[in-house]
Amino acid sequence: MKEQKKETKKEKNTEKITTTKRNEFPHKTGKFLVTGCAGFIGCFTAKKLLENNFEVIGIDDLNDYYDVKLKKFRLEILKSYKNFTFLQLDISKKDDVFSLKGEKLDCIFNLGARAGVRASIKNPQIYVDVNITGTLNLLSLCFENSIEKFVLASTSSVYAGVKVPFKESAKTEFPLSPYAATKKAAELLAYTFHKLYKIDITIPRYFTVYGPAGRPDMSIFRFIKNIMEDKPILIYGDGKQKRDFTYIDDIVEGTIKGAKKLGYKIINLGNSRPVELMYVVKLIEENLGKKANIIFDKPNPADLPETCANITKAKKILNWEPKTPIEEGIKKTCEWFIENKEFIKTISTEEKI
Repeated sequence: MKEQKKETKKEKNTEKITTTKRNEFPHKTGKFLVTGCAGFIGCFTAKKLLENNFEVIGIDDLNDYYDVKLKKFRLEILKSYKNFTFLQLDISKKDDVFSLKGEKLDCIFNLGARAGVRASIKNPQIYVDVNITGTLNLLSLCFENSIEKFVLASTSSVYAGVKVPFKESAKTEFPLSPYAATKKAAELLAYTFHKLYKIDITIPRYFTVYGPAGRPDMSIFRFIKNIMEDKPILIYGDGKQKRDFTYIDDIVEGTIKGAKKLGYKIINLGNSRPVELMYVVKLIEENLGKKANIIFDKPNPADLPETCANITKAKKILNWEPKTPIEEGIKKTCEWFIENKEFIKTISTEEKI
């Protein structure tokens, strides 16, 4: 009900917003495919497109890597829009993807990846299947259906051994995890299809995305939930590692702006203001009015000590820069947790490998 009221308040301004957004990138059919639509970034990207009167086909396999209840929660938000169609499909299966053959689409937003650095070390095969084979299947669909635009989600995890701030031109040939390796491989596949078949491709590299209804396997979700429930939080290392935490609304804006014709571009989407993990814990404590019980564990060798995005390219090409400082983003995220406290209690933060 809260979601519906929120949308109603915006109805007066809908036409103005729609006109502005629809003109940000070329479109013929007004129809988009969003993979991973029950995932965090996928859901809110699809929602923004739907709010602006585009038609969205959302696909997701609803896998149980993390608690499916949260995926279904997000999916219900999208199903409230009449211009949304959901199909439960697995992008790693060519027959599933090619069931969409014949669909006339302006763009495929491939936001449906197998995520998680540590989990990828334990089960690398599924990361190859989804992140590489899945991308290949979707690129092949672009070719078969004459879809001119493809947006491929990538990650700051590819920047292993690179000095901060990370620039898109940096060498990224030395990934520290199967997750990062498969995302890099997907980027290379996309480049090949661009050169062979002239598919226009934008690859946003995301930097530690967080916000309301975020991924429960990520640190911020776990920290807030556990502190609220008086449970200890686990930090790998000393907590001084820095992350370029980037709020979901900013990521969605940059992702959608990437749908315009650019040729082949890799573009960082990050807050460009890394903060220590312990500072984030402090912000959460302040917003919840509760102290954290912290357990420190040994650092994971697949984790980067610091991430920081150079966003010069995003500013120049997409006219994009983040608007949400970490202090404001954590406040909004904590407010969502408090409003949905009973639902959050039912969500598991365990990863299923």
